[in-house]
Amino acid sequence: MANVDELAQALDYPWDKWTVFLHPAQRQWVERSYNGPARISGSAGTGKTIVALHRAVFLARNHPESRVLLTTFSPTLANALRNKLKRLICHEPRLAERLEVHALDAIGQRLYESNFGKCQMATSELIRELLNTASKQVQGHKFSQQFLVSEWEQVVDAWQLASWEAYRDVKRLGRKTRLPEAQRQLLWSIFAQVKSDLVERSVLTYAAIFTRLAEHFAQQSRYPFDFAVVDEAQDIGIAQLRFLAAIGADRPNALFFAGDLGQRIFQTAFSWKSLGVDIRGRSRCLHINYRTSHQIRAQADQLLGPDISDVDGNVEDRNGTISVFNGPAPSILMLDSPNQEIRAVADWLSQLSTDGIKPHEMGVFVRSEAELERAISAVTVASLAYFVLDEQVETTTGFVSLCTMHMAKGLEFRAVVVMACDDEIIPSQSRIESVADNADLEEVYETERHLLYVACTRARDHLLVTSGDVPSEFIDDLKQR
Repeated sequence: MANVDELAQALDYPWDKWTVFLHPAQRQWVERSYNGPARISGSAGTGKTIVALHRAVFLARNHPESRVLLTTFSPTLANALRNKLKRLICHEPRLAERLEVHALDAIGQRLYESNFGKCQMATSELIRELLNTASKQVQGHKFSQQFLVSEWEQVVDAWQLASWEAYRDVKRLGRKTRLPEAQRQLLWSIFAQVKSDLVERSVLTYAAIFTRLAEHFAQQSRYPFDFAVVDEAQDIGIAQLRFLAAIGADRPNALFFAGDLGQRIFQTAFSWKSLGVDIRGRSRCLHINYRTSHQIRAQADQLLGPDISDVDGNVEDRNGTISVFNGPAPSILMLDSPNQEIRAVADWLSQLSTDGIKPHEMGVFVRSEAELERAISAVTVASLAYFVLDEQVETTTGFVSLCTMHMAKGLEFRAVVVMACDDEIIPSQSRIESVADNADLEEVYETERHLLYVACTRARDHLLVTSGDVPSEFIDDLKQR
């Protein structure tokens, strides 16, 4: 695109073309050769996922005998990637044979079973049950069940700590609650019992699987994939990154990551460098936003700071980001009741439909499944067909897409409504009440703020944010200009 007229013409292309469009200025990051792990970052709408898609295809095309893995942290996002990839290489079936798209956990379980035999996975329900039982057997502690679960998931299991000494000495990055050694000893007696129970039941966690695979491939000269491209890298786990480091950290071009620290909603922060993935000097921040209008981007950016740093000191600077097109200003409506909100959203959707925007180009998001009924009511009143997205995240022609904010990650629509932004819904009151220490509130507020940012930035042209009760405190931040 060389001028405004060509851009205007491009904006009129069908939506499915836009979902795989690579901006010419970004092609250099797709085709560049890197002498180690590389990462592309940038705010929502700057094309990180598209760069990752094209990078995976570029590697497959230019290395005809190679196997390429395109992956991300969740099955939902992996399905979205798979759908985009189909559009991109629909005329190259042989390329698809060497380019696999899977969620990391699915790949981990498959590789574990092919190398070590069948395995049974520990469910989250089992872990909670074992933690509850073990905690009742240990006297003198006052830790809540929620704290025990998060400490297990984010520290003990994530780092695969095998001894009291390892737990005593681990750096609890991202865990704000301070723990004196005496309290850690009590906690370890609980966690040691849980680890013993898992062994007795012959069940594994995904962190255990990836740690075993990392140890295995660190001693091999052949790897399951020649190249791995990871999307939404800000939310991959510690053990998953350890595995990726084992299969590619020491080989040129083997690891390529795309992500945005401002969209981290599932993982606490940890050091990539400590696990052997050093991206210093090979980290680039994208600044051209061609998916989201200037007005929507500027409004959503009010929720975040001008720059964000990771644990290793790599900085993502959002200040220089520019949108290549304009659109109408986002609307923020604070209504007195859910019924008023439903009516207002229905009117907004009806007007868009009258203006020519198709139902499948619209998305309606809410914080959790508990608020989905509001979204369904609004679309029904607007006389539009709708589809509640499942983990396949496949939009359906002629249907408005409805889903939770978490499931919205990775999706794109011309018009988006973010409903039920009420006090106690976002940030989630249940999450606030579950924290073990006041200091942990910072992490809850940060990820909840990121979640609203993710939802708002799924829109290209039109954005409506609504509340139907006392509005969320985040709405004040969103309105500041």
